[in-house]
Amino acid sequence: MEISGISLSTPLMAISDAGQGSLQEAVGIKMLSKQIDMADAAGAGMVKMMEQSVNPYVGGNFDQYA
Repeated sequence: MEISGISLSTPLMAISDAGQGSLQEAVGIKMLSKQIDMADAAGAGMVKMMEQSVNPYVGGNFDQYA
């Protein structure tokens, strides 16, 4: 029995390169998206660390006079 040119007895790995290519592309895009999110988070942490290193003691103490 054949459905659109693919035999039901054909193993899943041998279906078609086009189907696997689009799956690999989708997985690659998802991995790239996660990598970009991680880089953004690391960059935000780096910016915060650099801001604190310029004036590390600003806001650490509050002197109040009356």
